[in-house]
Amino acid sequence: MSFRLQPTPVSRPNRCQLFGPGSRVAFFEKMAASAADVINLDLEDSVAPSDKNTARENVIQATHDVNWGTKTLSVRINGLDTPYWYRDVVDLLERASDRLDQIMIPKVGCAADVYAVDALVTAIETARGRTKPITFEVIIESAAGIAHVEEIAASSPRLVAMSLGAADFAASMGMQTTGIGGTQDNYYMLQGETKHWSDPWHWAQAAIVAACRTHGVLPVDGPFGDFSDDAGFRAQARRSATLGMVGKWAIHPKQIVLSNEVFTPSEAAVAEAREILEAMKQAKQNGEGATVYKGRLVDIASIKQAEVVVRQFEMISGE
Repeated sequence: MSFRLQPTPVSRPNRCQLFGPGSRVAFFEKMAASAADVINLDLEDSVAPSDKNTARENVIQATHDVNWGTKTLSVRINGLDTPYWYRDVVDLLERASDRLDQIMIPKVGCAADVYAVDALVTAIETARGRTKPITFEVIIESAAGIAHVEEIAASSPRLVAMSLGAADFAASMGMQTTGIGGTQDNYYMLQGETKHWSDPWHWAQAAIVAACRTHGVLPVDGPFGDFSDDAGFRAQARRSATLGMVGKWAIHPKQIVLSNEVFTPSEAAVAEAREILEAMKQAKQNGEGATVYKGRLVDIASIKQAEVVVRQFEMISGE
């Protein structure tokens, strides 16, 4: 372990982030009653330019009127390359209730993008005497974003989460695909006549996870566009969970149960993790640094792995 210890991310359930356009007020109560851990009310891509002002007003009012329970309430503002974002931030910070937890910043390409929003948020919080600091989540969805991913992860103490936005990322990278997440037909290896499809998003996800874990930020997988493909969603989510991501977006309500299923440790996984911890406890009492569990070697590193599973389960279950 480095002398500089790896920071611990914020402890909150983040298995599923449910998105809904700020222009569709009828969705808000249903979103609040859903099983998603995080609600993302959107002012950006899902809202037409002619509806931006109305959507902003809707979202502000919803922070006062809707019972969001214990969910993390987040609003995705417009990109910094638009004329809308500053008004999003000013109106949200000056007029939304303290129930607003987080601002999601899209299309972040460098640390300076986060700094710009942070400076504005900090000034308004100070001027208004806001006692509950707003947190940030950023979306990596460009070549610049992935190239600067570590400096972005270290950009602000407000930053608690980072997501991969597959669609805009693919466009920025010039990828020959119109799919949002998942495997792609032309991204395969040949072994004889047999095709083996690999994951074109893997390297970007791994880079995001490494940057996030280095700086104590939650890494989150983004959208899976084909909401009719449950098996494809599960496969993508399982790959993301295996890499170290803590959750995934839902762009349709039916994806909530799938995301929660994948990112909640199973009873079997939790039981095995606790058995490993107990086996290593016994080994330590015997003066041993390793032992054998179900025919395989477990050691000090195994304790850390098992603790991740148990902590995640206890946080989600409230134990």
